[in-house]
Formats: sequence, structure tokens, C-alpha cells
Amino acid sequence: MTAKRVERVQTGVRIEKRILKVLKALAEVHDITLGDLLEGIVLHAFEGKAPFGDDSLAKIRSLKEVYGLDLGAEDSHQLSEDPAAGG
Repeated sequence: MTAKRVERVQTGVRIEKRILKVLKALAEVHDITLGDLLEGIVLHAFEGKAPFGDDSLAKIRSLKEVYGLDLGAEDSHQLSEDPAAGG
């Protein structure tokens, strides 16, 4: 498969701290950048495909435990920030 040329842009996205830690660790496990991981997740989601196989899902479960990430899909669109936290 031939690599497709793309134009990437720098962005400042706010994301839940523990989710970011898990994503960074997962990217490291796969020896890819965080951006490449996120692009892959989004491209799979856009086509209604699961972005992770069984091995990656097992690693994600482990990383969620390490970083204390207790959020799931049912929590999406229901998260709020503590105003005292700043940031």
C-alpha cells in the first residue's frame, strides 16, 4: 500500500488527564506517535470499525488500571471539570 500524503496541523485539544496518559502509553507500546494513534482511532470510528484488536484491548485494560482510569463509553458527553482545578 502506498503512503498517502496529508497535511497535518498543530492543535491545542483539551482532554481528560488519565485518558491522555493511557493514550500516550498505548502509542509507546505500538511505537507510534500519539497523533498517529489518534488518527487511526478516528479513521476506524468514521467507518464504524473497531480500532483495537484483542491484544490491544487487553493492554488498554491494564493501562487503565495503572493510571486509575475508571471512565467508560457510558461516561462520554457527561464529563465536567472541577472549576477549582484550573487548567
